[in-house]
Amino acid sequence: MTLVVGGATIACTFGVAPATLIPTPGTVTATEMPAATIMDFAPMENIPTFAMCMSPANPEVAAATSAAQGVLTPMPCVPVTVAPWSPGSATVTIGEIPALTDDSTCTCAWGGMISIGSAGQESVSIS
Repeated sequence: MTLVVGGATIACTFGVAPATLIPTPGTVTATEMPAATIMDFAPMENIPTFAMCMSPANPEVAAATSAAQGVLTPMPCVPVTVAPWSPGSATVTIGEIPALTDDSTCTCAWGGMISIGSAGQESVSIS
């Protein structure tokens, strides 16, 4: 597992483009980038838009799809993440919060699974 830092790429199964994770500023860095924790899941603050959303569970997508007579119609993505990343590191903490690792995922309320594409660095591994 690799420690996730600012600049990490993330993707949502219902998004059309990857995004860049924005860790909460803190004092811990790795490879000169801010290190992320499992609590870095705030929509638009830590997890930005994935451009367009294709989830039929998203009310905006459902309405647009209905208006298009059933043709799936993506709408602008606004992530709705309500729980921390999981699992995070079992051994490394940052301010008593588990560090974010590249095997962690986060769920959007519209059904998308958000995953880490690239940890943002390759030098710091966590067991």
